[in-house]
Amino acid sequence: MQLDISVVIPLFNEEESLPELVSWITRVCAEHSYSHEIIMVDDGSSDDSWNVIKQLSTQYPAIKAIRFQRNYGKSPALYAGFKAAHGNVVITMDADLQDSPDEIPGLYDMIIKDGYDLVSGWKKVRYDNAITKNLPSKLYNAVNRWFSGIELHDMNCGLKAYKRKVIKSIEVYGEMHRFIPVLAKHAGFKKIGEKVVVHRPRKYGISKFGWERFINGFLDLLSIQFVSRFGKKPMHLFGTLGFFTFLVGFIIVFWLIVERLKEGAGFGLTHKVGFYLAPPVMIIGTLFFLTGFIAELIVRNAADRNVYLTEEKIGL
Repeated sequence: MQLDISVVIPLFNEEESLPELVSWITRVCAEHSYSHEIIMVDDGSSDDSWNVIKQLSTQYPAIKAIRFQRNYGKSPALYAGFKAAHGNVVITMDADLQDSPDEIPGLYDMIIKDGYDLVSGWKKVRYDNAITKNLPSKLYNAVNRWFSGIELHDMNCGLKAYKRKVIKSIEVYGEMHRFIPVLAKHAGFKKIGEKVVVHRPRKYGISKFGWERFINGFLDLLSIQFVSRFGKKPMHLFGTLGFFTFLVGFIIVFWLIVERLKEGAGFGLTHKVGFYLAPPVMIIGTLFFLTGFIAELIVRNAADRNVYLTEEKIGL
């Protein structure tokens, strides 16, 4: 079944906002004659969100839903939604009503008419706390641009649009939802753009994210850069490091031998720094080699990283 749009909504404890959100999405899609589905992934909510979804599904046939047995995080929720999506264009948005469904037509046109592989929202004007969220977010995105080479102002924005083949070609796990554009770039999708979108004040509930996401995000970015370059060939990195480290140790040993031959049998080596430096350097080089071999074995036998338990499903 091919649809124009799949709207994927990961959520956690958002019972108050869901009726308004679904009604708004449905109205926008009807106004533009989009065939669509709304895939809601309840990430183990402890409030009444799932019952609200079940009630809404009787009123809105486009709703499909997945309920996790416990809270796994946003990345597994997005991954589950991506697996279930059938739309030619897949749009993600948060469930807290800070993302406006009125942005859907503009995002859809950038994918279909302008040929973008991925379009990320840019909340140019934000209604968050300037010190605790806005300033750290600007610094965080500046670091992301420098590391990834992708010129996006708001890489972590939950409002994004994708060609269907993009979300079927990448795996979002751990907390990698912050870096989907980076994953897409490394998967070969080069046309990545952004669109200025409206950021609305939170109407219900409280934010589910704290300051620690910026530290975790930076560490995840380093992981993505490493995995993207060496994830399938770790021996290329560790083998190279091992070779050159061992070579340095071998050169030191060779130099010590030459010095001993030049000075004669009575010449001692224990006063030379190289005497104490060469063995640990050669050992470290050997350990790099062994790390590379073990990493190769792990890569070739790695199991699926996206393991989650679902409790209930609707329409799937």
